[in-house]
Parts: sequence; C-alpha cells; structure tokens
Amino acid sequence: MRRYDSTSARCRVVPAPGHFPVRMITNGAVDRTVHGWIADQHSRSTVKNSLAVLVRVMEQAVRDGIITVNPARVTGWQREYKQAEDELHNPRALALRDWPTLLRLAQALTDRSHDHYRGWREVVVFAAATAAGIGKVSGVRACYIDTENWIWTVRRQTTPAPGGLTDKNTKGKRARQVPLIEEIRPMIAERILAVGPNPDARLFTGPRGGRISTAVLRDATHWDVVVTSLGHERLRRHDLRHTGLTWFADAGVPAHVLRKIAGHGSLLTTHRYLHPDMTQTTNTGHALTAHLNPIRTPLTLAVQPTAGRRR
Repeated sequence: MRRYDSTSARCRVVPAPGHFPVRMITNGAVDRTVHGWIADQHSRSTVKNSLAVLVRVMEQAVRDGIITVNPARVTGWQREYKQAEDELHNPRALALRDWPTLLRLAQALTDRSHDHYRGWREVVVFAAATAAGIGKVSGVRACYIDTENWIWTVRRQTTPAPGGLTDKNTKGKRARQVPLIEEIRPMIAERILAVGPNPDARLFTGPRGGRISTAVLRDATHWDVVVTSLGHERLRRHDLRHTGLTWFADAGVPAHVLRKIAGHGSLLTTHRYLHPDMTQTTNTGHALTAHLNPIRTPLTLAVQPTAGRRR
C-alpha cells in the first residue's frame, strides 16, 4: 500500500501489517495494526482508507477460498481514535516528568537494542530537548546547526533524494529556529566532528547509516516493551515532542515565541502547553502594572492659565 495524491482524487493509505502470507493475517494482527496507525497520529480518514483497502484485499482472499473469514473487519477503532484525540487536547499529560526521566528512558532503549547502538539514545534525547519529532531529527544536517549561537534551523529540504523523491524536513514551507540547550551541545559538537567536512551529512543515522524513522526506532529499541517496563505504557515516539514543548512552556517561554519554536500554525495549539498557576498569573498582573505605570496619564490635569483670556 502507498500514499497517493492527485488533483482529481486524494487518497491516503499507509502500510499494512507487512509481508505475511494471507493465512497468517489474523483479526488480532489487523487490530494491532490499526491501533499502531492511531498511535502514529494518522488522520481518521487515513485510517479509514487504509483499513478499507485491507478489507477488500482480504475479501478477495475469502472469495478465492484461501481463508474463510475476513480478519480485516475490525470494530471499535473509532472509540480508540476518539480517546487519542481527547489526549491531544491536553498534551502536557503526555510529557515525561523531567530530564532524569528522559535520560533513563533513552539509556533503557539503547540497552534493549541488540547492538547497544548509542545513536538511539542520542536521537531520543535530541528529539525531546528540541521539541521535534523523530522524522525531523533524522533530517538534521551539519549545515543546519549554528554552533556559534547554538541554534538549529529546521527547514524544508529541497535536495532530491535517491530515487528522485524530495525529502521534506518540515511541514509546509515554514522554517523555524530551535535553541539547543547546554545539555546536548557536547553531543552535537561530537556528531558534527564525526561527519567531517561534508555540510550536507546527516548527524543522526541508524547503525548502518540509514535514516531513522519512528518505526525503525520502535522496532530496533523494542520501544513498547521498554516504555511499559518503565511505567510509561502510553508513551509514543511523538510524545517526545510534547515533552519538549511542555518543558519550554514551564520554563516561561512566551506563547508567541513557543509558537515559532514549535512551528504551530495556530496560537491556540501552542496554548495547550501552557499551564500557568496562581503565582504566575499574579506575577503577570504585577508585570503589566509595572509596564503601564511610567506612561500612565494622571487622573487630573492642571489647567494652565491662558494669557489674555476673555471673560
């Protein structure tokens, strides 16, 4: 299955369970696949279209006598999708608690991988520290990093990739700048030194030099097993972005600045990460008072006498 777009038709279809004999595709396998699509935040229409294609394929297998029952006719996924939407209305609830928690997760993922490749740890830490998705992190090139000001410019990559495809490193055409905190600067400097003088070299790659996608990270690090063992059963790869944005908001970054860092199209989306308590609200009032006080107009204005005023 593949994604198809045209001016006359628009149909988004994401990959199905994988390369399995038809007889091995069970209702449980299809159910897990659908829940995986939802967890990866595919739209409701994408899930519906993908499932419809799978249903038709398996229906043909029933007619051909290969199987007796269509396992792709699953139900209840709409409720699961609604629950996922409700969670996104409060993205703060999806964030990791603090920096040590992130480091424990990153190290556990590396230890669980069969090759103990430290790149998995670095990708996870970088994604959370910069509030970026795994796909964005995988697209980071050496020339995108300003080591003088420690700024990462997230922009659209227009260089044709192998096969003639264009690698889009950000949604739409919006470019944004993300600050790189001190905790990850040594790691970035080491990465830049390792890739050598090539400015277009990717800083984060898999153990064989390939691009890291969310699915690659999940499979290589046994993500589901690790996060469950650490008590983060519902943590997804994209929640690393929620974690970073929540930390930025808690650090006092203004909403309009946070919006630019996140690349949000709407300020309403950014406001979901803000959680002002009563102290912050009070301090905001004092700050506004201090700002207005020097330019406040007196309540009464003295009337200056006018020479030669007629009675």
